[in-house]
Amino acid sequence: MARTLYERITTKQTLNRVKEERMPFDWSINPYRGCGHGCSFCYARAFQSFIGMGAEDEFQHHIFMKSNAAEALEKQLSSAARKFDHDIEAMRRFIGQVTIGTATDPYQPIESKEGITRECLKLLAKYRISTSITTRSPLVLRDMDILTRMENVSVNISLNTLNGDIIRKLEPASPHPEGRLDTIHRLSAAGIRTGLFVAPVLPFLTDNESELKDLLSQAKVRGVSFAMISLLRLSRDVKKWYIETLKHQFPKVVQPYRELYGQGAYAEEHYVHSFKSMAARLLNEYELNGLTSEASAAAVSKAGVIESVTSQQNGTQVEGARDHLLSVGDLVAPAQPRKLPQPAAPVSGEELMPDIEQLSFPF
Repeated sequence: MARTLYERITTKQTLNRVKEERMPFDWSINPYRGCGHGCSFCYARAFQSFIGMGAEDEFQHHIFMKSNAAEALEKQLSSAARKFDHDIEAMRRFIGQVTIGTATDPYQPIESKEGITRECLKLLAKYRISTSITTRSPLVLRDMDILTRMENVSVNISLNTLNGDIIRKLEPASPHPEGRLDTIHRLSAAGIRTGLFVAPVLPFLTDNESELKDLLSQAKVRGVSFAMISLLRLSRDVKKWYIETLKHQFPKVVQPYRELYGQGAYAEEHYVHSFKSMAARLLNEYELNGLTSEASAAAVSKAGVIESVTSQQNGTQVEGARDHLLSVGDLVAPAQPRKLPQPAAPVSGEELMPDIEQLSFPF
């Protein structure tokens, strides 16, 4: 079995300007490239092609860590502060909204060891920057001490089903549904605005109305403030990997997928229309459609629209000297076979704090 390879890189800037007018947020931060959660349907897999890598197994088994991300962010923010004569309020209005996690999960397993996201979050708090975070991981609870003192912050938990079997097969190293629901509860109880991103909804697997109702209901009783429901988008490279995974895990839906998505990235219009109608009705029924501007921003990014923006920003995001390669399989769950994502095994625990290990590796 191959081990996951972690490679340190440097970046010229951590804050990446979002120039696309359709995006309701102004800047993005992605502390990592690639993601150890290994979600087979993740739209960010397509970004690997920009650095000459595949959207397949490399996405989850070759992770790039922006080791100087906090240092680069400090330089950007301190420079902005000087331009405004250290008037922090004027500076934060100029910067606007920053969204963390548009092309990677900022709290993927290696973050418990590296702490790159945490260091960036400290700086955003220091400069009082409006921040939105999107993650699948309860590891975000580690940073409650920072989040609770930030003036304008929201955390968006991604969860598209309560079916643990589907998650185990299609998101092989992501946290269990109950852990994510508990994260919503603990964040909300601490006074942090928390959203649920039901994204992406997978046709024929997680699009059952009664199951979606159960998911929204469970999140509602745990204090979620808003929700977003988004349908699966499959770019060419991602579609190839996802369909191959379905062949092994859910072979009966392979042909329906081929018919529904055809040669494009989006489902057939008749399905999309019906889905949008159902989604709007459910959000109204559970009174969870009160998206704020920052929540809407992250919602758009997780719906896949951010791909066009990130591709423009790519050179800046990953540009820099490669430091050295790390083969740190002992820090995280053992890597999976090259042909097919499988459930991750628990970590040994020697390198991670026990409570963080439990939060991040429920399987």
